Amino acid sequence: MRKVEKKVADAYFRLRTTLIVIYLAIGVCVSYLVVFFARDLSSITFNGFPLHYYMGAQGAVLTFIILLFVNAFVNDKIDQKFGIHSDKKTNLSSGNTLDQ
Repeated sequence: MRKVEKKVADAYFRLRTTLIVIYLAIGVCVSYLVVFFARDLSSITFNGFPLHYYMGAQGAVLTFIILLFVNAFVNDKIDQKFGIHSDKKTNLSSGNTLDQ
């Protein structure tokens, strides 16, 4: 069993937390802010529809689906960067240790 240095574990969790905050901010923008500014955005059209209508009908859902795939891809890259494999993640969350 190899212990992960606290500095490395903190960097890993800081990066993951930052990405979660970014994804949540994008989710808030496409779901709430577009509706909040619908009147101002009605002059903008996307795919032949007003932007606020398109985002309410399809855009927000498509954005969330794309975010899911981006999140999975980016997290796999981050796990590879920090040397964390999926079968070893449970050990990391309980005591910051990894099996080697």
